[in-house]
Amino acid sequence: MLPLLKDSPGYRCDHREPQDDEREVGSWSVVIPAGSAMLSLCYSAHSLCLKKNASQRVRPLQRSFLLPRELVLIIGSSPSRALNPRRGNRYRMVNDAYEQLADALDRLPNGFPRTASKVEIAILKKIFSPEQASLACQLSGHREPLDTIAKRVGLPVEEAGARLAEMAQSGLVLFAQKDGKPLFRIAPFIVGIYEAQLETMDHELAHLVEDYLANGGAAGIMKPQPALHRVIPAQKAVKSEWILPYDDVREILLSAKNFGLRECICRVQQDQIGRRRCDFPLRTCLFFSPFERPPSPLDVSREEALEFLDKAEEMGLVHTVSNVMKGVGYVCNCCGCCCGIIRGINDYGIENSVAQANYFAVIDPDKCLGCGTCIERCQVHAVSDKDGVSIVDRKRCIGCGLCVTGCPNNVAKLQPKSETEIVHPPADFGVWGRQRLANRGLMK
Repeated sequence: MLPLLKDSPGYRCDHREPQDDEREVGSWSVVIPAGSAMLSLCYSAHSLCLKKNASQRVRPLQRSFLLPRELVLIIGSSPSRALNPRRGNRYRMVNDAYEQLADALDRLPNGFPRTASKVEIAILKKIFSPEQASLACQLSGHREPLDTIAKRVGLPVEEAGARLAEMAQSGLVLFAQKDGKPLFRIAPFIVGIYEAQLETMDHELAHLVEDYLANGGAAGIMKPQPALHRVIPAQKAVKSEWILPYDDVREILLSAKNFGLRECICRVQQDQIGRRRCDFPLRTCLFFSPFERPPSPLDVSREEALEFLDKAEEMGLVHTVSNVMKGVGYVCNCCGCCCGIIRGINDYGIENSVAQANYFAVIDPDKCLGCGTCIERCQVHAVSDKDGVSIVDRKRCIGCGLCVTGCPNNVAKLQPKSETEIVHPPADFGVWGRQRLANRGLMK
């Protein structure tokens, strides 16, 4: 029957010998244009060929990494060991794209460390299509003009632009404009690609991410310095004459033109694996920009944004922002049980997973009534009870001020660190990135 197919338009048949872990005597993958009359002929022909051995099966498998309008028929002597098209050249090319994408993400300052289990590849396959992975792995960490990228990847400018625009909408690449011309670059995994997965976060992806963080991902991303995020003290916990300009988040918000509030990807992920221990709301990530942009369902007014900051402090959430002086565009409001950056301290033992604020908490032992409110509100377990009085572990304290704003007896205070203890954040993302790369040994 096979000769009938060899003369058919669009037919390809690749024979391969069984692998070491397989027992079949031979297998073929037949690729023909989907929807052609030859599809049914091919199926019938092989069904007749395989009549002698009832254990053999013919299974049509649609695969996203095939060319458009193609279908694979798998023929093998064992239904559980039928030819896997992923063993072919196309699979190797696709898998190489994901490997290259993982390497490209790890070359960014943020990092995307590889693991022995390669769970990071499974994560990327959940998020990126093969075509998207192939395109993204060829982008750099710097914004580049569209025509430069199109030439590199071998696509017409219009097609490259359409693909990149779609990926930018999904948070897989970063987009900007200069002199009216579009610029694109690869987005980091954290903070970037991961936070954009609100729509795709399901049970499987949530568990993959959890496995990744627990098996080297958290350490590889959160240990290098400068940290990804820094803590902003609760605004009601610091005196106005103490607050450093880059800590005055209210002033930053007053200079922005648009504001939005979106769900926290960390709590969504913890919900999916059934491990969330808090009852904080999902919609707690505040973002803003000094530039005009189209309206969004997530939009809030400046007044609502400022009001939410107060509400977050009252609820007991830690303000964290990008670890830079200039260019801050969001405020995460974090809890210790869900949010990855704070879990770096609590779950993974990474003391510097978030840059501490330049303040520390002090509780007056002579006035403390031992109510325990500060212990409950501390998201990093820096406050404990000793003989009926709350004490602060200054080394563990991140200076968020939640113990101060929650103390019903006003005996908790934030104090500024000494000049020798103050650590100023990098001036901007450029400085931050160069420092991270140097500390990771990636600067040439």
